[in-house]
Amino acid sequence: QVQLVESGGGLVQAGGSLRLSCAASGRTFSSYAMGWFRQAPGKEREFVAAISRSGGSTYYADSVKGRFTISRDNAKNTVYLQMNSLKPEDTAVYYCAAAGFISTMTIRAQDISSWGQGTQVTVSS
Repeated sequence: QVQLVESGGGLVQAGGSLRLSCAASGRTFSSYAMGWFRQAPGKEREFVAAISRSGGSTYYADSVKGRFTISRDNAKNTVYLQMNSLKPEDTAVYYCAAAGFISTMTIRAQDISSWGQGTQVTVSS
């Protein structure tokens, strides 16, 4: 199965930008839909964005639509999350995920086959 490793998290001021990367191992990366989730302290993990296997379709949570962009480079086995106009409420641990299915413009946790370990994003006011 695919293994995922996130990178690119850190501390940024409100209004700034950050790009997260998720590197996948194995030869089957292009067979998975990919997504990003986040979890703030004391809160449940929530869906952020998803991208289809070929990269032709993308989906976003309403809270990040227009500010975040998900993309993938199958030749490099990598998925990205470009985060612009960051807000303090974006502070969370961000997780990369590989899924076999996209349902109703989101990825359900039950459909995820692999999770990354997460990377911390902190946005100061």
